[in-house]
Amino acid sequence: MQAMTYSRYGGPEVMEQSEVPRPKVAPGTVLIRVKAASVNPVDWKVMSGGLDGMLDVHFPVIPGWDVAGVVEQVGPDTPEFSPGDEVYAYGRRDTVAGGTYAEFVALPVSMVTSKPQSLSWEQAAGLPLTGMVAQRTLDALAPSNGETLLIHNGAGGVGRIAIQLAVERGLRVLATASEKHHQRLRELGAEPLEYGDGLVHRVRELAPQGVDVVADFVGGVLQDTQAVLRNGGRHASIADPAVTEHGGRFIWVRPDGSELARLSELADAGKLTVDIDRAFPMDQAADAIRHSKEGRVSGKIVLTPFEEQAG
Repeated sequence: MQAMTYSRYGGPEVMEQSEVPRPKVAPGTVLIRVKAASVNPVDWKVMSGGLDGMLDVHFPVIPGWDVAGVVEQVGPDTPEFSPGDEVYAYGRRDTVAGGTYAEFVALPVSMVTSKPQSLSWEQAAGLPLTGMVAQRTLDALAPSNGETLLIHNGAGGVGRIAIQLAVERGLRVLATASEKHHQRLRELGAEPLEYGDGLVHRVRELAPQGVDVVADFVGGVLQDTQAVLRNGGRHASIADPAVTEHGGRFIWVRPDGSELARLSELADAGKLTVDIDRAFPMDQAADAIRHSKEGRVSGKIVLTPFEEQAG
């Protein structure tokens, strides 16, 4: 099969299109023909060696953890799915090796669930990691109906999903973003705020008594979080482990098809959507990574099949 691979740590320049063996279909696994994969910042952080102290790496690496596609084959003890089923998954393994930037990926059935019918292939591929992180963060914070939530980086992939999940739970949502994203955040149900200097004052104008919960999806904002959080409030971060030293929760999500299915239900109920910033053919994955690293995206970056397979 065709896949995007890298054989050493580095930036986008280390990726190349390669011909590699199609994954074997072991017991308890599902072979998925990739219709779309998404680019997450963690992909290029792993590629640069940023998680080398945590995960074993087997070169050459096929990057990517998010996928949406069609079941091609199932293992001998995998009755949950059949060839032709439309599925999606957050496919992080315990080692870095065979990812989703490829024609096919084999994943444990426990990671996989049915694709939401209301979402396109690109939207479905953009949901697993960001959606599960947003969901896990809100579950950890356990906000109650009517409480006020402040989201740092509401315009990011995780932030946009978190806004929708919070609105569904009956929360008042304040979300930071640059002004160009404010209208979209309003449409999703948030009250947007410009980030940066003066944020504490802007939050206090909207919530004079402080906010009940804070979700940090960007990092570097602990001081602002503490300044706007009411006494007894809760906070969590996906980007700053130091929050644990100040009464907060540090969030790391693991693959779980049943948790992903919760998001599918919301999507098919019309309560959750995924904004797509841009789609690249798989063979242009290096350009997609460069676009992600620029940090000025508006929604998810996704990869579609290699150009020669696209037709």
